Amino acid sequence: MDTQPQAPADNTPRLFTVTEWTKTHTWPPTGGIRYLIFNAASNGFDKVIRRCGRRILIHEAEFYKWLDAQNGKAAVQ
Repeated sequence: MDTQPQAPADNTPRLFTVTEWTKTHTWPPTGGIRYLIFNAASNGFDKVIRRCGRRILIHEAEFYKWLDAQNGKAAVQ
């Protein structure tokens, strides 16, 4: 059985809960993601997360843009 989420056919963003993120991505681990979310206002991670009630979703494409920006690289379009 294939456990990898498939990319949407349209340009719908891929959103993951923290648990889903750690099942499909090896880095950062659960504790690292929670730290980034807790400090989102000060580290710019607020651009990566989407809040829906109490649920926090991670926008995959925005995560990689944020990661590139942390390394001083221009974000990939």
